[in-house]
Amino acid sequence: MVSFEANFLARQYIEETSMRWPLLVDEKRDLYGAYSMLNGSFWDIWGLKTWIAYFKELRKGHKPKESKGDVMQLGGDVLIDPNGIIRLHHVGMGPADRPTVNSILGIIRN
Repeated sequence: MVSFEANFLARQYIEETSMRWPLLVDEKRDLYGAYSMLNGSFWDIWGLKTWIAYFKELRKGHKPKESKGDVMQLGGDVLIDPNGIIRLHHVGMGPADRPTVNSILGIIRN
């Protein structure tokens, strides 16, 4: 996993999620730029899809956390196999635009 957040926010994320794999910090966002993960527009970040995703989480009893980082930075998912071949390159167009876990696992299985 790669984050652009400062080391203290990255450590906080690891503690909150009990993540067990390495977390690389890319504060200059060089890797984000290399994979075309730039800043989103206001509507990318706060558009209808985001509000629908937040509403679904609220219905499950999950309250969104206040972000301490750059909410305008787009994220995404890049899956690179052991041979260095990119098997998935998805640039999110907002917080609600992510591939499903099952679709990622399907790529891994194939």
